[in-house]
Amino acid sequence: MSLNKLALIRYKVIDTCLQNRRRKWTLEGLVDACSYALEEYEGIKKGVSKRTVQLDIQNMRSDKLGYNAPIIVQDKRYYTYEDKNYSITNIPLTGQDMKTLGEVVEVLKQFKGFDYFQELTMMVSKLEDKIHRQQNKGRSYINFEKNDLLKGLEYITPIHKAIANKQVLSINYQSFKARSPSPITFHPYLLKEYRNRWFVLGNKAKRTKFEIITIALDRIAGIEEMPIEDYHENTEIDLDTYYDDALGVTKNPGQRPTNVVFKMDHSMAPYILTKPIHSSQVLLRSDEEGVLFSIKVIWNFELERELMGFAEAITVLAPRNLVKRLKHKIVQMYWKYESPEAKDNNKAALQNRNGQG
Repeated sequence: MSLNKLALIRYKVIDTCLQNRRRKWTLEGLVDACSYALEEYEGIKKGVSKRTVQLDIQNMRSDKLGYNAPIIVQDKRYYTYEDKNYSITNIPLTGQDMKTLGEVVEVLKQFKGFDYFQELTMMVSKLEDKIHRQQNKGRSYINFEKNDLLKGLEYITPIHKAIANKQVLSINYQSFKARSPSPITFHPYLLKEYRNRWFVLGNKAKRTKFEIITIALDRIAGIEEMPIEDYHENTEIDLDTYYDDALGVTKNPGQRPTNVVFKMDHSMAPYILTKPIHSSQVLLRSDEEGVLFSIKVIWNFELERELMGFAEAITVLAPRNLVKRLKHKIVQMYWKYESPEAKDNNKAALQNRNGQG
């Protein structure tokens, strides 16, 4: 039985609805949810009939698709899953699914060696591992970095769609400093991942000013399209190279990179050589005291955090203002680890010294 794309969207919507037990789902409610999703993702505005959704529920309940979904009707009106932990996304892959995935992997592997498709290597490895786990009852021989508590991943698809369709968004956003979310009108340009967190670069719309900002998806409370608003095209930055001189995502247009010089202990230097801090990294020299490196990057929070992460194995030598900044952080860190008695003694000694002077 072949499934078309629209049917798959409806099944996923129905599944998501029935997992949400905070709301009672009538047939009409499921119809509305499916209609909204098809308009949102496919631009289909004619809606979905009750008969179609009823057939979808029937198919999900049956073994035709391998779902055998435990969908029940409560009070002769409300649809829900009898098993609150059930989801069609949790069912194991069928033999046909495995065969199809295997064929896809074999095709993709043919392109891994080409420069334009280097990024396929990780994706193909993940697919191969998924197939292997399915065939070997859950045993895996490769462990990918992941964060099961990561928030905001559900916004990747709608934001990607908005970028492709040049769609203005109203984003309900709460920064770490804000007490509650507030709406911003946002023109998205680029999705970016950094250390397992996702961000979107775009224009915080102002009629008289082009203001580029980067916001974290895990701080978004909700997204809505704004069809009336005119999309502001990106005319200020080259998206392909914008982050080339930065660690992480914190950067302002026009911000210039600085030359950072640091010395690594010999014990840590091999790690920096095999995994450079940045693509601009240069080995300047090596002597008995350590190995000297330089990188040319934007000075931002991520850079400071990266350098501080090497602790006593690193000595930052330039620029002077960055050295001063890191020294201040190190002193603050030191005081946090001092005992209350030691703090009092040092404070008294400092006061005596000032008094004698």
